[in-house]
Amino acid sequence: MTILLVRHGETVDNASRTFQTPASRLSDTGNAQASLLAKRLASANISDIVCSDYVRTKETAAYVAEKVAIEPEYTELLRERNFGDIRGRPYDELNFDPFSSNYQPVNGESWQAFDARVARAWEYIGLVATKARGDVLVITHGFVCRSVIANHVTLAEGLAVPERWGNTSLTEIEPVSPWLVGRLNCVQHLGPHLEGRTSQSAQV
Repeated sequence: MTILLVRHGETVDNASRTFQTPASRLSDTGNAQASLLAKRLASANISDIVCSDYVRTKETAAYVAEKVAIEPEYTELLRERNFGDIRGRPYDELNFDPFSSNYQPVNGESWQAFDARVARAWEYIGLVATKARGDVLVITHGFVCRSVIANHVTLAEGLAVPERWGNTSLTEIEPVSPWLVGRLNCVQHLGPHLEGRTSQSAQV
């Protein structure tokens, strides 16, 4: 049994480099990526799907859920970091670094608050894994993936926490401490054309 950690497919806002809102939807490319992800996971032994309750993650999860005939569970704990009042604004409009460690978004989350929430999400995923009959699929967001990998798992020698997370990237984690990562940020299911898009899209 394995925890399968996945970022959602590309959205229209990813492609236009805009800070996303909860209602941001998959682009045509994102739908194609999600379909290919579902094909990759069709033969996995998935027994549980735990998903962020934002639209883009729900849309990504729907492709896999149809393949494996499992109803996803949605949780607020797996939401992307809340960037508050800059959500909906293009990156290029900002005259500051919104990803700096000391930036506190107005009406949003600090990095400290975000990481604390992801820690609660990871604790919950661990509980799901202890009861699961098969693999646990977690569909979430880029910064959530990064927080999990940076703070809660063990990377093999030579691996490092990625700066960018590919759309529909797959990370495989053993479901018991020390939470070893077997595959990290993998997008081989996309092929060269769609794989390239994941490095061009905005991360939030």
